[in-house]
Amino acid sequence: MGAFGLQTHIWNNNLKSVLLLAGFPVLLLLLMYGLSVGYVGLTAPIDNLGQGLRLALDHLGRIWPFAFLAAGVWFLIAWFSYQKIIEASVGARGLTRKEAPDLYNTLENLCIARGITMPTLNVIETPALNAFASGLSDKSYKVTVTRGLIETLNDEEVEAVLAHELTHIMNKDVRLLIIAVIFVGIFSFFGELLFRNMFHAGVRVGGHTRSRNGDSRGGGALILIAVAVIVIAYLLALVIRFSLSRKREYLADAGSVDLTRNPDAMISALRKISGRSKVEAPNDIQQMMVENQQPFAGVFMTHPPIDKRIEALADYAGGTS
Repeated sequence: MGAFGLQTHIWNNNLKSVLLLAGFPVLLLLLMYGLSVGYVGLTAPIDNLGQGLRLALDHLGRIWPFAFLAAGVWFLIAWFSYQKIIEASVGARGLTRKEAPDLYNTLENLCIARGITMPTLNVIETPALNAFASGLSDKSYKVTVTRGLIETLNDEEVEAVLAHELTHIMNKDVRLLIIAVIFVGIFSFFGELLFRNMFHAGVRVGGHTRSRNGDSRGGGALILIAVAVIVIAYLLALVIRFSLSRKREYLADAGSVDLTRNPDAMISALRKISGRSKVEAPNDIQQMMVENQQPFAGVFMTHPPIDKRIEALADYAGGTS
């Protein structure tokens, strides 16, 4: 079985997609409770911390249906508009066969070789060297490449990068990442909304805190608890997103070799891309690209280092490092 067809990896991606969606209500309730605690701390006169937490729980009982309704609306908008949002965020446009016949023919031949539907091609007019795939189904998959990648890489290297992105599509990595982006987006929105409201209310976390309509007894502690709960919910969402197995890049590199039978082309492409891949795009989009230059480390690193990927290709695919 070829590298692109590692059925266990595909099953894992499908399972993770289900778990992401199943875990969303739990994290959303945690987030909303944090918001409720903050609301009580800012507006309600309380005698002690326990009373404030109980009032927050009562408040959560009143608002959770509206929160889930808002989340449902967000999911619908994001689900049907994600592709336009992605394209607008990176300045991508459709690339016609007439504009890039060689690129189209290369992608078409790769798809014919594996018997899969050919994705649409997009281009970003930037000198950076990068590419990514997006979409949720065969009818919506797109492969986006930068102008710099098209003009800098030779034909074999471009073919290797296209095969890398096709492997992400075939392994269901693309669908999982899109769901993760939609999943985390709502937590970013509510978290930023809360902090804006807190600062607007004149709250000084860690200092003297006073509610708008009540007194300060327990209010400061409630604000600290609210911030802690919201930060925990947001970090849990981030950890889930960034823990989506960095081995997907190793598998996509291996899948490229399996499709092209040319490990040296993928190695050469990675060398040229390294250090020249920075595209002005949201972090959520950058993690979908061939290479993601980012300052985070550990669990927040979305891609293995280029040198490690080259080393893996040399060791296991017979390439020349």
